[in-house]
Amino acid sequence: MKKKFIALSLAMIMMLGVFATACNNGTETDATDSQSAGTQSSADTETTQSDKKIELVVWESVDGPDKWIEAAGKAFTEQNPNITIKFVNVELGDSSSQIALDGPAGVGPDLFAAPHDKLGELVTGGHILTTKNADAVAAAVLPATSAALTYNGEMYGVPTSAETYALYYNKDLISEDEIPETWDELYTWCKDFNAANPGKYGFVMDVTSMYYTILFTTKGGNRLFGPGGADVSSSYLATPEAIEGMKEFQKLKEVISFPAADLGTDTADGAFASGNAAMHISGPWNVSNFEGAGLNFGVTTLPALSGESTPAASFSGTRGMFVSAYSMNADAAQLFAEFLVSKEMQELRYEITGALPSIDIAVDSPYSIGFIDQLNYAFPMPSVPQMSAFWEAAGAASSNIWDGADVETELKALDAAIMATVE
Repeated sequence: MKKKFIALSLAMIMMLGVFATACNNGTETDATDSQSAGTQSSADTETTQSDKKIELVVWESVDGPDKWIEAAGKAFTEQNPNITIKFVNVELGDSSSQIALDGPAGVGPDLFAAPHDKLGELVTGGHILTTKNADAVAAAVLPATSAALTYNGEMYGVPTSAETYALYYNKDLISEDEIPETWDELYTWCKDFNAANPGKYGFVMDVTSMYYTILFTTKGGNRLFGPGGADVSSSYLATPEAIEGMKEFQKLKEVISFPAADLGTDTADGAFASGNAAMHISGPWNVSNFEGAGLNFGVTTLPALSGESTPAASFSGTRGMFVSAYSMNADAAQLFAEFLVSKEMQELRYEITGALPSIDIAVDSPYSIGFIDQLNYAFPMPSVPQMSAFWEAAGAASSNIWDGADVETELKALDAAIMATVE
């Protein structure tokens, strides 16, 4: 059952995640260097250096992204002495709702980070501007990341990182030859492991978030909001395939005897970090944490769902940096956004945060190979406005199913809750 890491080109892998319906029809501009959207033209540089003093307010999260923005800001100011960057902590999950309040009030940012699945909400709310140099930016970044930031044929913002989650495994508790290829095999392995190792667990994961448990609904190629992620005629969460897959999820409760309330992200992360769990599902953001815990671990693709031979599909996410529609310094904000996807700044982000780059550069990490391989089977989170309703209701449905609720009833109720928001 040993899994072989496949060192595929990040660019080739990410191309496979591109929405079939997404296309980049951004505003055409004069040609620029497609290999580095962060390189300003001499005319742009002259303009910014001769302009009045500008302070750009940038919203980002702490624990890594903040250090990156501060370091990038200093480097940008060296090139553009009249422009300084002010970091303000607004967490990624809060920025979309916060801009709706602070933007119109005139106290918001010039630039802010947000996950790409919030794009539809941000566009329909009128909170962000289209990408000024869309063609150049799209040419410089990975195709899937530009597609993720494209809505109704227009590109918004710039992608600063890509991510998905994969299977972590503790090499001191499970050998590479034992790594389960399917969820059925994982169930059986865990049952035996738990019996032989009291106080330890074969597998843990956050069962309360459909960011992770969505993988069980992807049986048979089923996808949230359809193949392209834009079909709001149905959530596709109550299909026979999704129901069958979530029954596989529910079965795992037999070998992970925690109620959903006790098996969120913190508990699952803690169990793996303490060496008490052999396998865990998480993303690249936890690599440094698990290294710091002194674990001897690896990362590989997810097990396949029953009857399938390829890893289960995971959500892929693109972190975007968006120019606020309320900014009084939109041109300068766009220049800094483009600077963030230059080769030097993307390398710096990877060094600081461990997040996968949004441009095609090599990454030197044995763990990144596992995430890159999983990206081959990942699909972008939809960015339709209905995603807000999905997140609000999906966590409860996932938790209820884990705790024994009827799968079909829960998924039909979840579908109904999401579709109630469709006009």
